[in-house]
This record gives sequence, C-alpha cells and structure tokens, in this order.
Amino acid sequence: MSSNTLLGFDFGTKSIGVAVGQRITGTAAPLDALKARDGIPDWDLIANLLKTWQPDQLVVGLPLNMDGSDQPLTDLARKFAGRLHGRFGLPVAHCDERLTSADARATLFELGGFKKLGKQKVDSVAACIILQSYMDEG
Repeated sequence: MSSNTLLGFDFGTKSIGVAVGQRITGTAAPLDALKARDGIPDWDLIANLLKTWQPDQLVVGLPLNMDGSDQPLTDLARKFAGRLHGRFGLPVAHCDERLTSADARATLFELGGFKKLGKQKVDSVAACIILQSYMDEG
C-alpha cells in the first residue's frame, strides 16, 4: 500500500534542502536542511528522515543550465540520487530544478524580508518547490 508521502531533496555540496510532500493534498513543507561535506550528507540523518516520514518515493532536483544542458553539479546530484536508491531501495525520481532557488528566495522575501533568507531555509524551500513542481507535473 502506498503511503502517498514523498521526500524531496535540493542537492548541494555544502547543504541539502529537504521537504516532505503529500500526494493526496498536493502540498509540500520544508524540513531542516542537512549539512553536507563535498556533497556527502550524514546518511544516518537521512535514514531517520525516512523512518519518520515513511515516504514511498524520493525526488531529487537536477540542477541544469537554463538551456537544459548539464552543469558540473548535475552529475553530483545524479550520484546522490543513485546513492539514495542504493542505500534505501526506494524509487528516486529526478526533477528539473531550474529557478527553484530564485523562487525560494522570492517566496521567503515575501514572507518576511531578508531576515528569513538563511541558506538552510532557502535550500529547504527550494526542495519544497522541487517537490511541488514534481507533483504538479505528475
């Protein structure tokens, strides 16, 4: 039976934004971003997130150039997605994340100005936007 829960990730080499989404309501909410070292997170923290939220699918944003071509971070995001699947056995989808960080900054600014623009918040709101767009397309 499907849980209808998704976890979304905005991959970065120093910080990985995380969001949880619900297919039934079509909504997503930001969670605390995870610190990463050269793109490698604390896998135990991800295991805890999976245990807590019990998602049936994971979504990783793919950072692409505006023309749709790969950039250096694209391969790292794909590797991260592959490691998620390899470690936890859950299906992992990719989602084009062009402009999500800019959208996240705009959203946070609307909600309260520059004080809200902490990097961790931007990354997790970006993960939220990635999940939202993935669910909207699906």
